[in-house]
Amino acid sequence: MLKLMTTLNSVRFSVGLVLSLLLSESYAQIAPLKLWYNTPSGEVWENAMPIGNGKIGAMVYGNVDKEIIQLNEGTVWSGSPNRNDNPDALKVLPQIRGLIFSGRYKEAEKLVNESLVSKKSKGQIFQPVGSLEILFENHSGYTNYYRDLNIEEAIAKTSYKVGGITFTREVFTSLSDKVLAIELSADKRGSISFKTRFSSPHTKHSIRINDDKELVLNGNTSDHEGVEGKVKFSSIAKVINQGGHLIVNDEELEVKNANSVVIFISIGTNFNSYSDLGGDEMGRSRAEIKSVARSSFAQMKLNHIAAYKKYFDRVKINLGESGLSDYPTDVRLKNFRKVFDPGFISLYYQFGRYLLISSSQPNGQPTTLQGLWNDKLTPPWDSKYTVNINTEMNYWPAEKTNLSEMHEPLIQMVRDLSMSGKETAKTMYGARGWVTHHNTDIWRTTGAVDRAISGMWTSGGAWLSQHLWEKYLYSGDVTYLKSVYPILKDLGLFYLDFLLEEPVNKWMVVSPGTSPENSSVGMEGTSITAGATMDNQLVFDVFTNIIRAAKVLETDKAFVSEIRKMRDRLPPMSVGKHNQLQEWLEDIDDPKDRHRHISHLYGLFPSNQISAYSTPYLFSAARNSLIQRGDVSTGWSMGWKVNWWAKLQDGNQAYKLIQNQLTPAGVNEGGGGTYNNLFDAHPPFQIDGNFGCTSGITEMLMQSSDGAIHLLPALPDALATKGAISGLRARGGFEILTMEWKDGKVVKLIVKSNLGGNLRLRLPNRLNISKRFGTLKYATEENPNPFYYVEKTAPPVISPESTIEHKILKETKLFDLKTEKGITYTFWAI
Repeated sequence: MLKLMTTLNSVRFSVGLVLSLLLSESYAQIAPLKLWYNTPSGEVWENAMPIGNGKIGAMVYGNVDKEIIQLNEGTVWSGSPNRNDNPDALKVLPQIRGLIFSGRYKEAEKLVNESLVSKKSKGQIFQPVGSLEILFENHSGYTNYYRDLNIEEAIAKTSYKVGGITFTREVFTSLSDKVLAIELSADKRGSISFKTRFSSPHTKHSIRINDDKELVLNGNTSDHEGVEGKVKFSSIAKVINQGGHLIVNDEELEVKNANSVVIFISIGTNFNSYSDLGGDEMGRSRAEIKSVARSSFAQMKLNHIAAYKKYFDRVKINLGESGLSDYPTDVRLKNFRKVFDPGFISLYYQFGRYLLISSSQPNGQPTTLQGLWNDKLTPPWDSKYTVNINTEMNYWPAEKTNLSEMHEPLIQMVRDLSMSGKETAKTMYGARGWVTHHNTDIWRTTGAVDRAISGMWTSGGAWLSQHLWEKYLYSGDVTYLKSVYPILKDLGLFYLDFLLEEPVNKWMVVSPGTSPENSSVGMEGTSITAGATMDNQLVFDVFTNIIRAAKVLETDKAFVSEIRKMRDRLPPMSVGKHNQLQEWLEDIDDPKDRHRHISHLYGLFPSNQISAYSTPYLFSAARNSLIQRGDVSTGWSMGWKVNWWAKLQDGNQAYKLIQNQLTPAGVNEGGGGTYNNLFDAHPPFQIDGNFGCTSGITEMLMQSSDGAIHLLPALPDALATKGAISGLRARGGFEILTMEWKDGKVVKLIVKSNLGGNLRLRLPNRLNISKRFGTLKYATEENPNPFYYVEKTAPPVISPESTIEHKILKETKLFDLKTEKGITYTFWAI
């Protein structure tokens, strides 16, 4: 089979072949989880293979004559510690609010742009380090070309034949060490000859050979928007040849006639924290190289694989196979909408988990808009942190797909922002607590940036704080909750001070605010408003999380009472005249609006304020809003829609969105799609769509947000015949060790209870359990498990013109089982 794969130079899909494959055993042994290709990347970055260890990110091109290993390091950013608050904001705030309440939205927007949006930095840039280039002698005329990214081991491999000799390269960024490792080998001794050198796009950089015959790249990041670039970086490439000769040239190393070669690459920076650049970049880089200089590549590889598999192997998924893994990944992508290829969905799902492991490790930086991979000095949107959806979406898979450790960098960033955001709250709004707007960067800036339509949004911290609470819901770790409670409390203090009574209904609202990046004709075509639905939902969650956390910690009764009273005065969600969930306080939604941001559906997902069971009218209204917006999406928006349709329990529609996502970039109307290396296309590349889809596929198979663990809530017809998944985590410390289904019914289920407590299952069919574990009873009362408490939202305000009807969902059965901590329970179909 491998010989067949490596000799394919072109592939043509014939209808007869595809049909024969589809008629073969569709649930055979799962194909290896590899992205593979029979052509090099060429000059196209989106063809290259991403590898990373949370610190070093690299793109491996797999070219023959000139290999390129493009390098990133998580702390290589433009600028230096800075603030971007606008001190003019506080004095004009009353005037802006007055204009909004009098319906003079355009004037309010103008004043926001003039006096509230930052006049300083709009945010700094995540920048590349450079590239290691490897230039081979006489490697033209190659045959048997093959390259892959093995996401079960996190290793990129390239092989080809020249002059009867097979050359092989393996590359990985070690999770057990802090370096990138490359091995070059051949099946004939003395065959490896090449030159290698560094390159860098930075103006301020130097390249030299040190006394240890190592390549050294030193550089300094860019100045940007008046902020001096002060991040210094140093990268060392150490070449270790077995046989042959190592020759030192001017700014490059040359290897002649070696049997094999190992290259180690380290990258160090002077970054200590968002307020401290006192580190020794060269000392760090040297120390990392020294620590592996005598290491065996084979042993390092084994250590790396073991460290990686500790995370990756926690979850297995089998949606069925069709034999199409024998075709290159770019061909499978091109044909996914034409042929049934369930294994490709499994590959894409696990690729999302691979990317999170590779880009977000404890003690590192959170994933940026492009994860840990960027080749441009000025990438789109600066490749920073956009916290009105994109950064949060990056971490939706973390807890549920059993990668809780990968959540840590985001949690730490929220801790940082809760400190830097205090000055912004005080300076701009005269408020206690902390705030951040819709963008931040490695310097943890918290001011309003860009323009009113996006920047005038005080809810960035509110959304990020949901991750603090969610992490507790999955772990039940009270010590952790105690450590983050002050952050939640300070956020509550901000909203206690910032909320304002609106004049009509006397509700307490966020003013000024926006519904991120959208606008309405009903507000003079502007975005500035008061009481946007998403703001109301986010503040409701902030207050609710404080109330629940304080109850767990048995603290702050007086403060909680104040929070509860303010929460009761928030505007309820409303159903408008088009049977839609209103995006604004007024009923001014346009059913022809196709904007990619559908922010008011935050209450459906990732929040759970809108429920099929406790708020059916809001649930139906949310569905109507989603239908009215349509399927046309950019990449990240498409990923969010997969999650929404899963929550709406419409697996066929969710599957349709996955088909749209797994379409080559440039084919879909309105954007979206996927590049050849399976990176999400906004376009251009944004990594959030990858993570969003991985989350959405999980939500199709298991949800734990609506008072119960709901199994197969949105299983599409195409995947209903047979399938299995293992290792998912649910709120309340439950782990789905195994779930198998057949013909849309759960046939086997194994659940581990890490915390004990009531296990409530919402199922498409009844299951049996051994009598020694008690009885699986029909659930009739509210779930007594505190992790599954469903907070009652205010009743909806329904327009007199609305004719909304609640959509009847598929019948499910609700069962309870009392569990003990540490015990595993096995269920099977009756």
